[in-house]
Amino acid sequence: MLARFAAGRQAGSPLAAELALASGCWVARRTLCWADVSAHHGSPGADCRALARRARAATLGALALCALSPLRAGASAADPDDAFRLNARWEDLPNYFPGYLGNGFVATLTAPRGTEPTRAYLVGFMDYAAGDVSRPAAVPAWTEIDFSPTDETEGGPWLNRAALDTRHFQDYQQTLDLKEATLTTRYHYREGVRDTAVEVTSFVSEAAPHLAVTRLILTPDFQGTVRLSIAFTLWAAPAPRLALGELTGRQMEEAVAAHGLQLQPRAPTTPDREALWYAGYTGVRHAEGDAAARALWVEGQAERGLPLAVAGAVRLPEEAHPEVKVYRSAYRLALEVRLHVERGHTYTFEKYVTFAREGWGEDARAALAAAQAARAQGFEAARAAQRGAWDALWQGDVLIEGDARAQQLARSELYYLLASSTPDTAWPLGACALTPGYAGHAFWDSDTWIFPALLLQHPDRARSLVSFRARTLPAARARAQARGLEGAMYPWESDPENGTEQTPHFAYVLGESEIHVNADIALAQWQYYLATFDRHWLRREGWPVIRDVARFWTSRATPDPRHHGYALQHVNSVAESHTDISNDTFTNLVAARALQAAVAAARAVGEAPDPRWARIAAGLYVPFSADGAHHLPFDPAVSPHSEDFGGGPLALLFLPALDLTMSPALRRSDYGFAIRPAPVAAIAAVSMGIAPHTIAAASVGSATEAQAWLQTNFSGGTLKPPFNVRTESADNNTGYFLTGSGGYLQSLIFGLTGLRLREAGLVSAYPPVLPQTWRSLTLHNVRLRGQTLDIRLARDAAGVARLTRTEH
Repeated sequence: MLARFAAGRQAGSPLAAELALASGCWVARRTLCWADVSAHHGSPGADCRALARRARAATLGALALCALSPLRAGASAADPDDAFRLNARWEDLPNYFPGYLGNGFVATLTAPRGTEPTRAYLVGFMDYAAGDVSRPAAVPAWTEIDFSPTDETEGGPWLNRAALDTRHFQDYQQTLDLKEATLTTRYHYREGVRDTAVEVTSFVSEAAPHLAVTRLILTPDFQGTVRLSIAFTLWAAPAPRLALGELTGRQMEEAVAAHGLQLQPRAPTTPDREALWYAGYTGVRHAEGDAAARALWVEGQAERGLPLAVAGAVRLPEEAHPEVKVYRSAYRLALEVRLHVERGHTYTFEKYVTFAREGWGEDARAALAAAQAARAQGFEAARAAQRGAWDALWQGDVLIEGDARAQQLARSELYYLLASSTPDTAWPLGACALTPGYAGHAFWDSDTWIFPALLLQHPDRARSLVSFRARTLPAARARAQARGLEGAMYPWESDPENGTEQTPHFAYVLGESEIHVNADIALAQWQYYLATFDRHWLRREGWPVIRDVARFWTSRATPDPRHHGYALQHVNSVAESHTDISNDTFTNLVAARALQAAVAAARAVGEAPDPRWARIAAGLYVPFSADGAHHLPFDPAVSPHSEDFGGGPLALLFLPALDLTMSPALRRSDYGFAIRPAPVAAIAAVSMGIAPHTIAAASVGSATEAQAWLQTNFSGGTLKPPFNVRTESADNNTGYFLTGSGGYLQSLIFGLTGLRLREAGLVSAYPPVLPQTWRSLTLHNVRLRGQTLDIRLARDAAGVARLTRTEH
């Protein structure tokens, strides 16, 4: 993913990536910077290096104490629902990073007023323009309800055009309620002497997946005629459109510059690759409205893609005798409303919108009927259904006693995963949810980072991710065959609808050689089976994927006489600056684990495993230090690049998905070599670095260092206010980064608990650890092989952290 895991490159230098710690942690920050300078510049001598190690340990301890910092201002620790509420106040707007509303099928972003048009996306609804990679096609924006407190027929003031300043807005607050996935915005909007109290509530329904709802309540402090525009925004085609399916890296950079664009982030929210990650296009074929029926509907089609229907049914305050007409243009379809208001009276406007695409729903007529049915039931009924659906989802929760901020983050990270995933389907999750980030493609993130975070408590959503790989197995088989290989070779970047390779041409080398993705996919299949023991599923879906990936590795591995075994040559390391190398440690180990899983899966379904699988798994060369004390990141012949942090990608050997069996001595040696010396500031600035280091610290029994690494989730800059949006790095603004969200949750679910899924069940791979300031950690509603459990981590009377399991 464009060298995502090279933390040093992302962060610049340790000093540039200095931790932005909470107040009271200044000493820790200064100590850290000194330690990083010592670790990065030359060889200061044994005494200095020892001092640097002590300084780094002191820093981690100080960071752990910083975890005692309270929730953000305005939260009350006494109210248990505060862990579900994220608030934006007036002072947050200069750095406002939009939140996310979705149900896995439909998604949109938030906006400060709550009434603006924001881009919306549907699962697997892609633009396939010639020469480009596939990308999510933006569908008509459904959120807009604009308001003017005057009756001026031309121009005049409008809410959505008013400057966000104190002359126009007072008493502002916006709340993203994670408990029911609802956004509520309240403020006073003032134009001249006319003041209007505004309340907007919006949600994408979990109970009715095709439905989204918004309600606007106005209470004017004046009498007169006002206007509203209740609209669908019909987005224009992207301009410029770049031929990312054809351009080399140099040509891509030239094309970006020629259009006056840059590959640089812009504060507070523009990602560094916005010029490449633009939304795809939905061409509108029909856009109609019916003023008397209070209805709008649109039919369109994604560029060279699937057809779409969007329909809206509007409820107006009929007691005010509104005048309504339909407005149409190339870019807008709206009901234009004019009505007389009285001072102090309240007027409510509701908009029920339904979506459908080929293969998910029907045509515009059916969509309109569904929207009208929702309108007939009313807002409170839709909201009650939303609450009920999310209450059921929150039965699978992570509960933390003793750290309100860690609890709130656990809730927000899980919210973003739940709001982006679908139950019992065969659709994956993109690294950046249902947004154009990374063009909406499925990477190994879906299988290794996100899937495990959902598996134990939300297996119906985890199953969708592995079912996607089963559904797209034919495309992976065709890809392997085209390269003269056996089995199935999955793409580095998979299209979420059809599973085809969609890696941009300038990153072609990743698509061909960052092949660990195949093993990541197979291990996720096996992990799902271990969690469920569903042999029917394994035989029908999981086994064909696991078997064909094993066949791929059998044909890809080559004899290695030097090491009396097998090698994987010409691969791209997960530390992506290392290209065309041999024997990347993570790749070789994950390939061996996939082959071992294939042997076990064959036996589970009553098949005979290929004898080569076990032989190659045992024989794949694993690079070690000369004394055999610890792993090396690559073949010793490969020179590690300076931009790869610490021991390079060795932190990934601690990921639960790999579940690498190591002796305690080897685990400690790997930790001492690759984790403890790592530049903390650089890792904290990259979401994918934090979780492996947290889990590694837990695995060697250091509760203090595990808590310190957990603390870097708050201090490293990858959580954006006001809604805890996770970004890929502190400064690239690549938001809704579910990979980081899944990593944080894995740190809790598997890291601190030491739990791993194996054939014997959910077993303890190492003793659990509990951060010093935490009283307990509970995994609520774990579903395991037909059982439902609560798993609680707390200290016993002797102060030792212990796990207890309670069956429901």
